[in-house]
Amino acid sequence: MKMAKDVDPEGERTLAVLTKLDLMDRGTNALDILSGQLVDVKLGIVGVVNRSQADIMAEKPMDEALQAEEAFFQKEYPNFAKTQGTRYLSVRLNVLLMNHIHECLPSLKDRVASLISQYGVKLNVYGRPIEDKNQALLKILTRFSAAYRATIEGTTRYVEAEELCGGARICYIFHEIYSKLMNSIDPLKNLLPSAILAALRNATGARPALFCARGRLCVACEKQIQRLEEPSLKCVDLVHQELQRLVSHCGKDVQQEMTRFPRLCEAIKRVLGNILKSRLNETKSLVGNFLAVEGAYINTRHPEFADAKLIDLFKNSFVENLDERNEQKELVARNEARNAAMRKELRDQQRQPQRAHLQQGNLNENTLTKVPEKLVKEELTPNEQRDCEIMERLIDSYFSIVRKNVQDLVPKTIMHNMVDYVTENLHAELVGALYNSSKLNELLGENERMAQQRKEAMAMLEALNQANDIIGEVSESDLVDYEVL
Repeated sequence: MKMAKDVDPEGERTLAVLTKLDLMDRGTNALDILSGQLVDVKLGIVGVVNRSQADIMAEKPMDEALQAEEAFFQKEYPNFAKTQGTRYLSVRLNVLLMNHIHECLPSLKDRVASLISQYGVKLNVYGRPIEDKNQALLKILTRFSAAYRATIEGTTRYVEAEELCGGARICYIFHEIYSKLMNSIDPLKNLLPSAILAALRNATGARPALFCARGRLCVACEKQIQRLEEPSLKCVDLVHQELQRLVSHCGKDVQQEMTRFPRLCEAIKRVLGNILKSRLNETKSLVGNFLAVEGAYINTRHPEFADAKLIDLFKNSFVENLDERNEQKELVARNEARNAAMRKELRDQQRQPQRAHLQQGNLNENTLTKVPEKLVKEELTPNEQRDCEIMERLIDSYFSIVRKNVQDLVPKTIMHNMVDYVTENLHAELVGALYNSSKLNELLGENERMAQQRKEAMAMLEALNQANDIIGEVSESDLVDYEVL
């Protein structure tokens, strides 16, 4: 009883059994103990009379032993006879057990049901045993293709709540990364006024031009348009990387299958990588060709190019050039008059040989020097500054038009030639490359650790289902309140 109090201080689980009542001295009894006056036990005290060693040696039957026990209690403890003995103890213990089950049954049912659900989920993660490998492989390829497409289109059931995924990341590349990079390009970067002036002079040749020649604009614009190629190709690379990354972010179900069949996962990545590689090169070629087309023909009649500001700028340039032309005509006239006077003076000097000889010597001393290899001019004249300003405005305006076209067409080219092509043809490519009977065993080779975990989960699930059936068989009609006994 002392030990019982240590493990059950409240006495809720303690039932006392008193033995060897038949061996007590004559004239003594255990009424005080059996009635609980000496020792208080909540669940009561039950007395029993076991077989003696002589009975055991004589192989006395259990029925006779139980009858003898009942006769003993009827004679010695008639008031307690119904609640004493081995048979009563058996019934009492059974009632206590059933009542305990009754108390624990709801929580036990919930716990078993919860474990069944947990192991069912685990088994789904590990996958069911494969019966038809051909059918299983085809289903996996179909599910992967559908999940890959759904992730890009944003129709997947598994949506990330904390970060962008799938098609949203591609959209972010187009409208945030690529767009900002393109808008940050300065149309006039590395295009110095001296370089513009040199291009203007080279394009006019030996005769100064009245207006900015179209050829000069084409050369300058083509050079600046080439700067749009690098960020455009970078955009193609970023989308290509994102499409490869999607293999690991296209749904939990697919990822579970990829984990279960690592060789199949690698094969799918390889096939997808080959498709993307071929589309990458073709898409880059299309983007490069588009930029080459933009640079090949500078459309000076573009509706957005002939704006009012540029027209006013040309008008001002035209007036200034007319004034300059008039000044040049007056200067030419003055020079002609001066030259005529000089020719007359030379004719007069020819009549005096010695004086002419000295004059010829002076002319030789004043001959022109050689033209330097590289002409350097530190400051621009007002007219040159005006021409440079006009050219800069034209380049800026046309570059903005081309940049707008490129920003619109490059994402469309990537979507059509890479993204849409992959989503529409991925399933056919996977089936054509992997759906082969000779590769089934290799591709569907399972992860050994996962196979062992599935085996353990199946065994546990079977045991839990059996336990659930047993619990279901225990009805409330089978439970008896021990207080009625």
